[in-house]
Amino acid sequence: MNMSSALPGGIRQILVCLAASALAGCTIIPGNQSYYNRDESDVRLPVQQGDVLAPANIRIKQITAELIIDMFKAARPPIGDGTGPGARVASRDNPRFTGDQPGPVLEYRLGPGDIISIIVWDHPELTIPAGSFRTAEQAGTVVNQDGTIYFPYAGVLKVAGKTTSEVREILSAKLTKYIEKVQLDVRMVNFRSQQVYVVGEVAKPGIQNVTDIPMTVLDAVNRAGGFTVEADFSRVLLTRRGTTYLVDIQAMYDFGANEQNVLLEQGDILNVADRSYNKIFVLGEVTKPGSLVMNKKRSTLAEALSDSGYINQNTSDPRWIYLMRGNADVPELFHLNASAPDAMLLADRFPLQPRDIIYVDAAPVVRWQRVIANILPTSNMLYVTSQTYFPLLGGRQPNR
Repeated sequence: MNMSSALPGGIRQILVCLAASALAGCTIIPGNQSYYNRDESDVRLPVQQGDVLAPANIRIKQITAELIIDMFKAARPPIGDGTGPGARVASRDNPRFTGDQPGPVLEYRLGPGDIISIIVWDHPELTIPAGSFRTAEQAGTVVNQDGTIYFPYAGVLKVAGKTTSEVREILSAKLTKYIEKVQLDVRMVNFRSQQVYVVGEVAKPGIQNVTDIPMTVLDAVNRAGGFTVEADFSRVLLTRRGTTYLVDIQAMYDFGANEQNVLLEQGDILNVADRSYNKIFVLGEVTKPGSLVMNKKRSTLAEALSDSGYINQNTSDPRWIYLMRGNADVPELFHLNASAPDAMLLADRFPLQPRDIIYVDAAPVVRWQRVIANILPTSNMLYVTSQTYFPLLGGRQPNR
C-alpha cells in the first residue's frame, strides 16, 4: 500500500505544507537560517552614530580584489590618528599615549627611603663617623619619611624632590661656615622611594625600582623577565594617576612606534594582558567548529578556515562564507564566494581582527535532508497510528 494514500487527508496536507515551507527556507529548518542573497544584516546591530549608540542594519560587503586593495591602501600603523581598518587604538575609557603625555625625567629626584652617600674630602669624621668598616648602605644617609636628612654642622635639610647636585650645593653652602674650601660629593646608594609595578603575563611580576637611569615600558618588561607565551604584546595597560592607557608594544616591533615606549614614573602600574581576548570564532559547516586564539593578532580568513579543518565538503555551500566583525563603533559584515578554489587567495589576503566570527552556511540539499530527518519520525508515527487495529472492537477502529 502506498504510504501517502494510507495517511488521512489532513495529515497529508500537513506534510505537504511542511515540505513546501522547508523548500522556501522558512524558520522550521533546524539551525541558523540561510543567508542567501542578502544585502544587509537581518538583525539590527548597535552602531555608534556620533555620541549615540543606536540599532541599525549593516550592509554586507563582498570580499573582492577591489576590497582587499582598498583595505591595504587604508591600512596604517596603529598609532597616527587611530583611523583606518588596520588601526588598533584604545577605547574612550582606555586612551593611548599621545604627544601631550609627560616627557622624560632627566635627573633622579630624591624621595623618602632613598639612601645617599655624602663624602666630605679630608674630613673622614663627617664621611664615616661610625668607622671605616661599614658598608655604603650602613654608612649612608637615609631620607626620612618627611623628606629630610640630618648632617653634622648643616642640621636638618629638606631634600625630597631635589637632585644630588642640588643637595651638594646646599651642603656646601652650609659647611662653608665651618670648613675652609669645603669639597664634598653626594652619590646615590640605594633607590627606594620610587617604584613601578609590573604585573600580568611577564616571567617575574613584581616591583621595579626607578633609578637615575630612566626606565621605559620595554625596560620594565625586560627587567621582569620578558613576556610569557600567553602575553598579548598589543595590550599592555599602563595606569598612571588614575588613568589607564593602552601601550601597543607589538606596534613598536612591527612599525617602529617608539613614541609609545614612554618613561615610567613613581606609582605607575604596568599590566601585560593575556591573549585570551584575541579569539576568533569559526562556526557553521566546518570540520572543527570552535574558537581559535590568534598569534600576535596575525591571522587571515584562509588560516582560520584551515585551522578549523576547512569547510565540510559534504554539508557546506562554499558560495556562502560570512565574516562578522562587531568589535568596533560600526560593525562590519563580509561575504566570500569560495565556489572557485582560487577564491582562497582572497581569503589569504583578508586579515582578521580579534573577536571576528566566521560562518560557513550549509548547502540547500543538506538543509532539506535535515528537515526530512526531523519530519520522518512524526510521519511514521502518524502512519502507524492510522493503521492500528483494536481487537476489543472486533478489529475495527473506534468511531470518531
